Amino acid sequence: MTNKRALSREEKFLILALIPLYFMIVGLCVQPLDSIVEGIFRMIREPDFLITDYFVVGGMGAAFLNAGLLTLLSLGFIYFLGMEMDGHTITSSCLMFGFSLFGKNLMNIWAILFGVFLYAKYHKTHLSKYVYVAIYGTSLSPIITQVMHIVQMPFAQRLALTLFVGICIGFVLPPLSSHTHNAHKGYSLYNVGFASGIIATVVVSVLKSFGISTEERLIWSAGNNDLLFLLLFMLFGGMALTALILGGEEVLRAYLRMLRTSGIGGTDYYRDEGGIAVMFNMGINGFFASIFVIGAGGELNGPTIGGILSIVGFSATGKHLRNIFPIMAGVCFSMITGSWNLDDPSVLLALLFSTTLAPIAGEFGVICGILAGFLHTSVALNVGVVYGGMNLYNNGFAGGMVAIFLVPVIQSIRDRAARARGEHSL
Repeated sequence: MTNKRALSREEKFLILALIPLYFMIVGLCVQPLDSIVEGIFRMIREPDFLITDYFVVGGMGAAFLNAGLLTLLSLGFIYFLGMEMDGHTITSSCLMFGFSLFGKNLMNIWAILFGVFLYAKYHKTHLSKYVYVAIYGTSLSPIITQVMHIVQMPFAQRLALTLFVGICIGFVLPPLSSHTHNAHKGYSLYNVGFASGIIATVVVSVLKSFGISTEERLIWSAGNNDLLFLLLFMLFGGMALTALILGGEEVLRAYLRMLRTSGIGGTDYYRDEGGIAVMFNMGINGFFASIFVIGAGGELNGPTIGGILSIVGFSATGKHLRNIFPIMAGVCFSMITGSWNLDDPSVLLALLFSTTLAPIAGEFGVICGILAGFLHTSVALNVGVVYGGMNLYNNGFAGGMVAIFLVPVIQSIRDRAARARGEHSL
């Protein structure tokens, strides 16, 4: 790959922008434009806590347009801040697109982003230091929509309260996400999801104390597997094939080096192996995850494509086949003793997002990975009740809890000579 011309910064961002543009073109083809506009307005007005499939609320075309626009805006923020492309640019873009298919929309992310901006200003730090935390932190956007639906209050008061809550969320996200990373030591990749779960628990608890609560919901589309699998197959197959053509044998050697890594938080395959190798890893992981969903009897829709793109995005910062397969196998194994089926919507999402624990399998091996996936299923299916589905990264919160619980136990068993070394347990 060293004999290829180095891409300019602009070219790198344009290539990454092809992913949202691909789906936006598809969206314009599958739904009339006037219906897309109406669908986007319905998505803005509709409560969007878990699980709200925008394919049902606004239509497939509207969901793809909404997700594509938000992803392009995110890339624009990063670009105009003068930042260079890295693994987190890819990860954050894929997560923004994926979760904009079932929770984030053109109206409910801005207050949180502004709160992070104010945090950077308060500490006299350039926003580029926190921009990825800001993008990930929009997982709490359902709270913004929910506050706007407090019908007992006049519109002006609701708007003021919504902005205040969103800004507060954004302001506390950077320090809290730094602290939560220290808690799980990078063994859960969805660190901001863990921090967001804590924030959502506090915010929802306060809302409940004022008599404001949410009801469980399940808006889940079905019947689109043929079309959506074809679209995903073309995208991921094209990525892997293009990488092979451009990189040749060096791509395969780089991919083998990736497979030997643990993928612990802080990993950046883009920095270590280059963009072509990352593209190949993204294509392989995306195709594998899509096949897994179909093989499990699940539906391809907004939430599951969001889960697939989460795996694809983190293929630049920690995930590969060797460390995601044991985790997903552990989720499947939980079906033996659990009272749920693999094709249940919540279980299917747990299957995809459980790969937040990929570093456990990468570091400690297959058996520990299966155990982590097994535990993750039970935690993910029950922990969301504390914040009423208001944290889109529910599995990030569950994964952080599993990592904090499991990793010290594994390490102590692995090293029988381990000692407290003067540390206190309380």
